[in-house]
Amino acid sequence: MWIFILFLVAVALAGAYTGTQNWLVFEKLTKTNLLNGALSILLIFTLLMVLYSFGLFPQSIAAPFMMAIYSIIAGFFAGSAQKLIQLRQKAGNTLYQHRSFWIDHAPNLLAVALIIYGIYRTAVFTAEPVTGIRVSSGISLMCFGFFTWTLKVVPEFRSKGIFFLDRFIHWKEVIAWRWQSENVIAVEFIAKKDSHEERIKEFYTSIPEDEKKEIEIVLKSKMEEYAEERKKILFRDEE
Repeated sequence: MWIFILFLVAVALAGAYTGTQNWLVFEKLTKTNLLNGALSILLIFTLLMVLYSFGLFPQSIAAPFMMAIYSIIAGFFAGSAQKLIQLRQKAGNTLYQHRSFWIDHAPNLLAVALIIYGIYRTAVFTAEPVTGIRVSSGISLMCFGFFTWTLKVVPEFRSKGIFFLDRFIHWKEVIAWRWQSENVIAVEFIAKKDSHEERIKEFYTSIPEDEKKEIEIVLKSKMEEYAEERKKILFRDEE
């Protein structure tokens, strides 16, 4: 039993390490990738159900297998949440962020609900027997709730850069901004495709009418503050 518990801990740590890396980022979550991933997971579980019905995947194997899967998921979301916290700290203090109930509180309420349900799922505080499946699945739900708490769906304009989803954009990498429409602003930045290649990308975000001046002041001041560092990046290939 202790050997299996240590194995689950190792699996969870491996998942946490994966979550802290940049292998899986929101930028790569295209419709095609999501669809292919969902179909792959569906096929795998369908195959396991067929094997289980024929007695080739008995409960004695299925239970430890699912516990390992839940442990990987728990570790991945815990590691991803830790990465977001570290990136947010790296980005500095918040200068501007569009705030509303649906942006600030609704996701947090969902995160709290997931954490509470995860605690309930473990059966630690209920009359149901505590099993490895229940504990591991409950912990995975709690870790997903923790990840949801740390994730923000709108850009955060901070003192050292812009933090958007799981990407930190340093101010020296922001090359331009413009009003795409009356209440939508576009920000262009330099994104590293790999260690040897860079490309220009942009994102759009909605700004309330009464906050347009506030975001303009932030962008103008930061563009001016990091003008020299930006020039070095843009023209270093010509040097």
